[in-house]
Amino acid sequence: MKKKDIKILLVDDEPDILEIISYNLEAEGYQVFTAKNGQEGVVKAKKKKPHLVILDVMMPEMDGIEACEQMRKMPNLENTLITFLTARGEDYSQVAGFDAGADDYITKPIKPKVLVSKVKALLRRLKDEANDADDIFKVGDIVINREEYKVIKNGNEIILPRKEFELLALLTSKPSKVFRREVILDKVWGNEVVVGGRTIDVHIRKLREKIGEDHFKTVKGVGYKFVL
Repeated sequence: MKKKDIKILLVDDEPDILEIISYNLEAEGYQVFTAKNGQEGVVKAKKKKPHLVILDVMMPEMDGIEACEQMRKMPNLENTLITFLTARGEDYSQVAGFDAGADDYITKPIKPKVLVSKVKALLRRLKDEANDADDIFKVGDIVINREEYKVIKNGNEIILPRKEFELLALLTSKPSKVFRREVILDKVWGNEVVVGGRTIDVHIRKLREKIGEDHFKTVKGVGYKFVL
């Protein structure tokens, strides 16, 4: 996919932020759309179907958390990357963001060139996932379809946000293997993204609720494994 075909939606209530980030992303050749609050962002996301959404958390009318949750309910945005851009770096904000279905979390202030690098890293995931599009495998009563981002258990489809799906796919790729926390962060979130220490725990908790408590074992001080 060429840069000129990639659509990015930037949602922030600060005009200066919208202007600076838009300028730098457009200079890279991306299509950039903007919205000044979460409500407007949801409307534009539905209309434009962006490949990446960059959301501020604290906004009027509708905050970024609620906007993210609404976007994740839209079928045509199920493969859209969503990252938060916010001055709030507390763990609870990060946990709330990932619970809402976000893929990543970027803390501002951030230099435009650094942001552009992070955007490029995020968009590379779309390419990596496309290369593995024909990867379909079954583990016990669970079928994982990486092409369509689908999980089928006992004949029933389970809807998972992108990061939960990627974490499940990683753990089930080698049942009973213990994946160290640093390996999970590297494989699922990438080296260039800094996330809070509770990120993995939040996603494991969600998977336990949706897939089954007994399938995910914690190895204290090491990481997690998937068991049949």
